[in-house]
Amino acid sequence: MNPLQHRLAPRTLRGRLSLVALTTAALLMAVLTVAFNAVLDRHLQHQADDELRTRAAAVATTIDTSGPRVRVVETANDPLLDANVWIYDGTRLLEKPPTAPAGNALTRAADRLATGGGRGCVTARAENPRFVRLCSRPVTGGRGSATVVTALDLAPYRNSARMVLLGSLILDAVMLACTYVLTRLAVGRALRPVRTMTDQATQWSAVGSDDRFGAEHHPAELARLGASLDALLDRIRTVLRHERQLTGELSHELRTPLTRIIVELDWWRARPRSAAETRATHEVIAEAAQSMRTICDTLLDDARESAGNSATAPGTTAVAPVLHRLTENLDTRGRRERIKTVVDIPDGDLEAGVAPALLERIVNPLLTNAVRYARSTVTVSARPRPGGLRITVTDDGTGVPEPFLDRLFQPGRRADPDDGHDGAGLGLPLARRLARAVGGDVSHDARHEGGARFSVDLPTG
Repeated sequence: MNPLQHRLAPRTLRGRLSLVALTTAALLMAVLTVAFNAVLDRHLQHQADDELRTRAAAVATTIDTSGPRVRVVETANDPLLDANVWIYDGTRLLEKPPTAPAGNALTRAADRLATGGGRGCVTARAENPRFVRLCSRPVTGGRGSATVVTALDLAPYRNSARMVLLGSLILDAVMLACTYVLTRLAVGRALRPVRTMTDQATQWSAVGSDDRFGAEHHPAELARLGASLDALLDRIRTVLRHERQLTGELSHELRTPLTRIIVELDWWRARPRSAAETRATHEVIAEAAQSMRTICDTLLDDARESAGNSATAPGTTAVAPVLHRLTENLDTRGRRERIKTVVDIPDGDLEAGVAPALLERIVNPLLTNAVRYARSTVTVSARPRPGGLRITVTDDGTGVPEPFLDRLFQPGRRADPDDGHDGAGLGLPLARRLARAVGGDVSHDARHEGGARFSVDLPTG
């Protein structure tokens, strides 16, 4: 489409559909108009030929061919019959119309018909009238033969054809105008629900509303559109909820290290400090700043993963493939090659009502901690339970120290900061937050002996 056509094309869907309907109707009406007028012209010509043959038959009754010479019998209607009539004895002209000179176009056309013999019709162009139809009729019997040629002015027939064509064009114009108006009205009415749905989707997406279109009481096309908009609204709502959660988590997680920095600065400025005390303050501030950076990186990485995969949309996940993949990845990363991981899942399709990436994000911190602290074996099991399923991660390590149980799920807390790994104490809190965001939970079984046991409760698909 060139720039001019692009500028002239309607900008609205209703205008484009109306233009398509108008173009289609115009092509159809043009074809029908041409076909109708072609049939009408042929019908009028047949009428003129029938009129000429009837007149020729009437003239033939006045011709006597019983003798050696053709003779025209005079009748009471002779002047009427002689109008536009040529009578030939073979090729010799016996009579002609008084108004037709011997060498004019009509007489020459009549001569050709008489020379050809038999029945035939031809249209001749003359001066006045402009178009004339001529037909010939042979007259035989007795010892002689004659030919009668009659002529008819086509002006009345052609005027009728022109009037019908003009009427057809006027009717076509009226029909096209009505088609365009009715199409715009019909398309506008048909698109009104789409406009309403668009306005509602805009309002609902701005506030993360729970309202949805659904598929009931809608035509099939609008039902599919409603389903697509509902899925989009679900994603938008999830993103808005995740954004609010991320903002709240950042403010909550950063409060503790930021408070440490403020307290250290207040303490350092309260009175002059020695160089050793100043260095200690610097170390505390540096550690708190590093902790803040780690917290920000962890939360932002989680936000990117959640926004970039299907975890933001409702779905279901087969549990067994995800757990097998997680345990295999732990082994291939070589965290603790001497640790054996066992996956215990019953036969049958066990599904969780979360997306695969979200299930991995919840279970992976538990597996990482279990492999880190286990002595020899980590067991991952999954079992159905009323209304959902439970995934259990068990290790045979030293377990969680009892004094640390109350702070186990607090962000940034670690039971032993000097254990040699670079964790920030955010894995378990983030796993619990993600599980609770989908209606589940992550808990620690304090009654388990001989290691640590963590349970993930999730809804089913």
